[in-house]
Amino acid sequence: MSTVNAIAAPSATEPLVRATVERRAVGPRDVLIEIRYAGICHSDIHTVRGEWGKVPYPLTVGHEIVGQVTEVGTEVTKHTVGDRVGVGCMVNSCRECDNCRAGHEQYCLKGNIQTYGGIDRDGTVTQGGYSTHIVVDQDFVLRVPAAIPYETAAPLLCAGITTYSPLSHWKAGPGRNVAVVGMGGLGHMAVQIAVAMGAEVTVLSQTLSKQDDGLAFGAKHYHATSDPATFKELANTFDLIINTVSAPIDIAAYLRLLRLDGTLVAVGAPPEPLPVQVFALFGARRSFAGSSIGGIAETQEMLDFCAEHGISSQVEVITADEVNEAYERVLKSDVRYRFVIDINSLR
Repeated sequence: MSTVNAIAAPSATEPLVRATVERRAVGPRDVLIEIRYAGICHSDIHTVRGEWGKVPYPLTVGHEIVGQVTEVGTEVTKHTVGDRVGVGCMVNSCRECDNCRAGHEQYCLKGNIQTYGGIDRDGTVTQGGYSTHIVVDQDFVLRVPAAIPYETAAPLLCAGITTYSPLSHWKAGPGRNVAVVGMGGLGHMAVQIAVAMGAEVTVLSQTLSKQDDGLAFGAKHYHATSDPATFKELANTFDLIINTVSAPIDIAAYLRLLRLDGTLVAVGAPPEPLPVQVFALFGARRSFAGSSIGGIAETQEMLDFCAEHGISSQVEVITADEVNEAYERVLKSDVRYRFVIDINSLR
């Protein structure tokens, strides 16, 4: 066991504070990572504020982790000391169920072990990436291509794969009209990835305040959802809509933007239920679906794809002492487009 510096949430209502967490000794198949940067995801905020259920406080969150391997176990074959690596939203799974065997560890039938707030194999609560070091099984450690800077790579471990997976699964590509709802941390990644896949991309955002950014990322069209005319003009237009917002929306109104056999996929996760009007599905054999992150192989595929196409997250780097302010700014949508903590400020 080792004790490392961290940032922790003492409760749902108190500010995050500097703290320490315990890391297990490096086992035969483990990798010790010295963390360089950790992204701030909206999921972190939902979790520490108790909006998604019971939380084992004190808790260190963070599942957008990049750094360098500093030690490997005796049986490790996939990584060596000095490698540039990353860790996403999960650090283990059963490896035995049908989904795991198919490479979909994120849908492990026994429940994957989350990077923070989960119960690890030794019975302890997992602690996340707002810390200086982490120990992870080699099979859940990703290779970060040299073409992607550490700080811009961090958000790819959640925001990148969360949008890449549904775009890949529902076959965004040439001849497909794809809409991205929301122009935030997830949305700006979805636009870049869908464009690189060859789709014609439209951004649907509450206002036009980020229109220049959306078009610069490659979107062909940009519409304000606060304008009722948008929903009339774009009815029966899209093959695929990726909804990235973590707040309630009028699902029926967005479903009517889909053409025959189109799919609306939710990747943002509001704490409130989203009611679905089935008549909006009946009209054109439309589907309403959800998508989580990706499996380990798909996450590596995403990282390689982003490196090949020059895709990275747009980030604002902050220190450990700026995390609470960053949380408030995320809630106000006052970031373009992801906060990333410089973990050197914790050492």
